[in-house]
Amino acid sequence: MALPQTPVPTPPPGLPDPATLAQLANAFFRSTPGQQAAPDSPTAPANAAASAPKLVPHAQAPNGLPDHALTAAPGVDGRLGGHALGIPEVPRAVPTAHPPVTAPAPAGGYYFLEATPKPTTTPVPAAGFYFLDLPAHEPRSATGPAFERTSFDVHAVRRDFPILQERVNGRPLVWFDNAATTHKPQAVIDRIAHFYRHENSNIHRAAHELAARATDAYEEARETVRRFIGAASADEVVFVRGTTEAINLVAKTWGVQHVGAGDEIVVSHLEHHANIVPWQQLAAQVGARLRVIPVDDTGQVILEAYERLLGPRTRLVAVTQVSNALGTVVPVQAIVALAKARGITTLVDGAQSVSHLRVDVRTLGADFFVFSGHKVFGPTGIGALYGRREVLDNMPPWQGGGNMIADVTFEKTVYHGPPTRFEAGTGNIADAVGLGAALRYVERIGIEAIGAYEHALLDYATEQLRPIPGVRLVGTAAHKASVLSFVLAGHSTEEVGRALNAEGIAVRTGHHCAQPILRRFGLEATVRPSLAFYNTTEEVDRFIAVVRRLAGQGPR
Repeated sequence: MALPQTPVPTPPPGLPDPATLAQLANAFFRSTPGQQAAPDSPTAPANAAASAPKLVPHAQAPNGLPDHALTAAPGVDGRLGGHALGIPEVPRAVPTAHPPVTAPAPAGGYYFLEATPKPTTTPVPAAGFYFLDLPAHEPRSATGPAFERTSFDVHAVRRDFPILQERVNGRPLVWFDNAATTHKPQAVIDRIAHFYRHENSNIHRAAHELAARATDAYEEARETVRRFIGAASADEVVFVRGTTEAINLVAKTWGVQHVGAGDEIVVSHLEHHANIVPWQQLAAQVGARLRVIPVDDTGQVILEAYERLLGPRTRLVAVTQVSNALGTVVPVQAIVALAKARGITTLVDGAQSVSHLRVDVRTLGADFFVFSGHKVFGPTGIGALYGRREVLDNMPPWQGGGNMIADVTFEKTVYHGPPTRFEAGTGNIADAVGLGAALRYVERIGIEAIGAYEHALLDYATEQLRPIPGVRLVGTAAHKASVLSFVLAGHSTEEVGRALNAEGIAVRTGHHCAQPILRRFGLEATVRPSLAFYNTTEEVDRFIAVVRRLAGQGPR
């Protein structure tokens, strides 16, 4: 039933009525960066119809009542949001490719809305908005190779990140700790604030408008994640706190079901502790064992050795796509293919890859893919688990409570199907919405443009750092994302970190929650600058100057 409408006064002749004005305003603000819905938003009627199967219970507590004994009504699950309440949808703008801009935007503005378009002969990627040559004043180091010119305007990007205007110890902030967490563009900050100002409610089931708005925003974010990683259905996307929780979810559901005494779980030497400890716990619980893919002296996995590890007792292969400690880009597609050929389940840790590389889970072929929002310019405390639908369908829930059930009696419980089955309780609604805004922001820039710029920046930084006396680079694989890990002879990693911080430069020092791989290279800690698409060669030069000074090459 549609909500009752309050009568509004008739406007003066020649002016749109208030409802039309409200629709126009909402359409405009929904089309600003970080807020624009894709044409295949889950609030579209076609998607609402396609969601019907997920409203049917799929699993039950074992007391004999068949799954089909009851079916959730369309308004009960709540993922139909405004449709359940009869709330009309506001028209939403369809994304279009924009020509590159040449005029700088006002500070704090959305530069690719406010700047004046100007034709150019530079090819423009379909997903891009502001690809330009680097400005002539972009600093180049006199001692290193010329920084490769690209069609990516880093200065335009930087205007979108307010924290980059901060000063630390009297110096402009240089954020080289992106592998730990990334900063948030204004579009994400604004989207979260908008949620709390205009949409804040618990989601699903409530018969009021704010619940419908919040539900639509939450499920729209799920659809954005689906599109970003190339999943077949939004039902394959489970919201979690982050990569660590996603891996634990798989270990404590699928793992308990399918891994037993004498079975084997294969991981690589590059793994973050989050992709080691849950499998160790599972192995100890059921009597299985971990087997480890070795790496060569550059920090790349040895595929021939991996293939030899696969055997009749291998139940799972769980590997990172990009090493957080070394930056190595792991050939996960080949790893997954070798496992699939033997019927082995696979999980890929994408925490360090989603902000640098194009991810398509269907092309990759993994059964599970996991990542964290705060690594890809979104909020902390939110992430996603992708699981192939046929795999998720057969997994039990790992937590019990509200939201994930179709019916509860004191004798039995009937659970919803994925993804709701795995989202017990009130989720992190606002930050899920913020994650959606972050991914749409990255989509507008284009992940390929981001990757190309970061690759050139990494090459530049590597060539500046490598020749400094006493520097030892750790992780020199041919294919790397934008992580530099190093030690400096005669200086502890903490000392190097303090010297950089004194100049306003943030890096990570320590073992990076990846002790096994550092010990493979005889180390307990490294200095780890990690780069993002809002970093510049000027910032690299400031970093290099400090390391040179510590090495005795520059003024003290």
